Amino acid sequence: MPAVRWQIAILLCLITTVNYIDRQAFAVAGPVITAEFGLDNTQFGLIISGFLFAYALGHLLAGPVIDRLGTKRAFSLAVVAWSVAGILTAAGRGFWSFLGLRALLGVAEAANFPAALKSVAEWFPARERSFAVGIVALGPGLGAVLSPPLLGFLIINYGWEWAFIVPGAAGFVWLWIWQRYYHRPDEHPRLSAEERALIAAGQPADPEPDGPRRPIRALLQHREMWGLMLSRFCNDGAFYFYISWLPLYLAQARGFDIKQIALFAWIPFLAADLGSLAGGWLGSRLIAGGMSLDRSRKLLIWGGALLVLATLPTALVDSAYVALALIGLAMFAIQAKAANLFALPADLFPPREVGTTWGLFGAVGAFGGMAFNGAAGWVSEVVGFGPIFLAVGVTQILSALFVSWLIPEIGLIKTNKNNKLDNNNKVISHE
Repeated sequence: MPAVRWQIAILLCLITTVNYIDRQAFAVAGPVITAEFGLDNTQFGLIISGFLFAYALGHLLAGPVIDRLGTKRAFSLAVVAWSVAGILTAAGRGFWSFLGLRALLGVAEAANFPAALKSVAEWFPARERSFAVGIVALGPGLGAVLSPPLLGFLIINYGWEWAFIVPGAAGFVWLWIWQRYYHRPDEHPRLSAEERALIAAGQPADPEPDGPRRPIRALLQHREMWGLMLSRFCNDGAFYFYISWLPLYLAQARGFDIKQIALFAWIPFLAADLGSLAGGWLGSRLIAGGMSLDRSRKLLIWGGALLVLATLPTALVDSAYVALALIGLAMFAIQAKAANLFALPADLFPPREVGTTWGLFGAVGAFGGMAFNGAAGWVSEVVGFGPIFLAVGVTQILSALFVSWLIPEIGLIKTNKNNKLDNNNKVISHE
């Protein structure tokens, strides 16, 4: 059996997978739902944007609540809420009902990544954190890999409603496992003394381990927080576009039916999973080999962003399968980048503040995804999908630029007892 901390990472990956199957259900069922209820691309895009708007607001609420309640209790409440919301989507009967139900799902699902990354911050030393984040980040890709064949089978054989009922039920199965096996490192009954010492020794030195959790307005006085937010705003639109639009793109632009979508739409998300593992593993290896945390994170963030540029001709190629391969390459690069980008809140802020920090980080990303996908609906209907694939590349470069510009040194931000920044190049009061 792997060490307990890696079992925790796998458990977090599993619930992130369920989380993404829940949200992917609307994308896979999209061709059937849009035909049955007469929805156009603009309405479909607005439903996706409604989910992301609620998801963004949910992040702002979830972060401080997770820091206050703790990972185990907050995660449990969130899984119950989003599983119920997912099941209720089967009762949707038109634009407004789907918009409301997906917004409800978005608020509840927002707790997933802040809680998961707070757990990673508590359970993993800094040198292993990008690989642990990479394992957690397998969840979106793995959920998207499983969704087309699994949900396609349910839709074809039992009706589109079951694409929402079955993933919702899976959330309750995971919840039973979570309640039974998850504990904090200092409370876990099966954690050896050696592993506990390794985890503790690898945590960044927090000058105020028992200090108060600062409010969002205090965090916003750090330029690094702005670097995180602006980078995430640019980053997330591309991934949400592929997650939400790939089945409909294949149906409308490439002529795929629901069976072909079930057979082929998972392939780019397998590439995304490989990217998550590769980016996380390589980040840990570079640090273990002596490269600084700052250099390794930025090198892989830039490497992923530049690789996405190779996929710009996706809409122009004649073959649907070449287009799928290019989308797969883009997903690989985006997730390799994300495994390192998503580790930054835990690199920069102490564990007691990671939930709040990640909530703000994720909220801005969801707002970026909402704007991107709302525009994608109109652009795809009026112009076509070509400009959207161009925007995917441009936004990834902008994301990397904001990291380099506003986060000059990746490492725990030190504050003195009065919560003033102690860095030589910037002094900001939080009094």
